[in-house]
Amino acid sequence: MVQSDVSSRVAAYRAQLRARGLRPLQIWVPDTRAPSFAAEAQRQARLVDCDGEFAEVMNFLAGISVFDEDESAAPHAPR
Repeated sequence: MVQSDVSSRVAAYRAQLRARGLRPLQIWVPDTRAPSFAAEAQRQARLVDCDGEFAEVMNFLAGISVFDEDESAAPHAPR
């Protein structure tokens, strides 16, 4: 049967990963399709927008972030 062939290949692949010292990890993330997600995102955005340190934090993040692919290859000196 085709399903057992797939299952055996998946099992073999997972065994190879475990042999390399890796382990499976399951994480749960918010369901962006849930009706309550947009309302909660808007609520949190309003809280951040009212925070007096928002601009300072965003400037800090922009200063330490790398978005240009050319920059990501080069090592960065401390700022």
